Amino acid sequence: MTRQELIASIRRKKSFLCVGLDTDLKKVPQHLLDSEDAIFNFNKAIIDATIPYAVAYKPNLAFYESAGIKGLIQLKKTMDYLHSLDDKVFTIADAKRGDIGNTSQQYAKAFLDPQGDFGFDSITVAPYMGEDSVTPFTVYEGKWVILLALTSNKGAFDFQFIEDKESSKHLFEKVLETSRKWGNDDNMMYVVGATKADMLETIRGIVPDAFLLVPGVGAQGGSLSEVCKYGINKDCGLLVNSSRGIIYASNGEDFAQRAAEEAHKLQQQMAAELEKIAF
Repeated sequence: MTRQELIASIRRKKSFLCVGLDTDLKKVPQHLLDSEDAIFNFNKAIIDATIPYAVAYKPNLAFYESAGIKGLIQLKKTMDYLHSLDDKVFTIADAKRGDIGNTSQQYAKAFLDPQGDFGFDSITVAPYMGEDSVTPFTVYEGKWVILLALTSNKGAFDFQFIEDKESSKHLFEKVLETSRKWGNDDNMMYVVGATKADMLETIRGIVPDAFLLVPGVGAQGGSLSEVCKYGINKDCGLLVNSSRGIIYASNGEDFAQRAAEEAHKLQQQMAAELEKIAF
């Protein structure tokens, strides 16, 4: 999906909602567990219920890889279903990969190659190993790198806020500045946690036009209004993710209906924020 296609989808749905498919068998409703395809059936029901309100879906790879081959089969079925939909959505492999060049090439092939089993539109990448660990993910036309910049977990303060004495800039700011040489606004996004919304003004000073993937709204306590106050730009420039707050809104037979209700609530809030900028 190109930048313009993503912007068009946001404008059409009046939404910049990304639904995280962090599907844990321990939390899947009991009535689905008798099926070998319990994870896929859960995902399909969530997708069908939320797609009027969501422009993106983000499977977290850990929840599939931990189940071995069976889990990866469920992931493939989920991706095949997303690719089959008439309503095209942006797909994110939340894999947080990053290694030396030839290894990153293989990770990129595994998740981004259109001829591969998954064919994601994008992948989250850790920048710690530098340029040659990131650029192999940029070679597929129309695909995106989503670089970890400022995360929502409390451990973010261990490294991301380390200050360079000469420039007085934090490490996450150096990541943003340096990575602009590796990609552009058409193939590189950044992860910025909603729990760090007050830092979005600083981030927008460095990457004013880039899209930001913002986790942490909902179960993690991040504020959508604060994210939009500091992070929205003329093209919207945001994908706000909610996982647990939507997909586990209920663990009963009404799980899909409740997921739709929670997604709709967020979409309505997002529509109001987009109206403020006359998007």
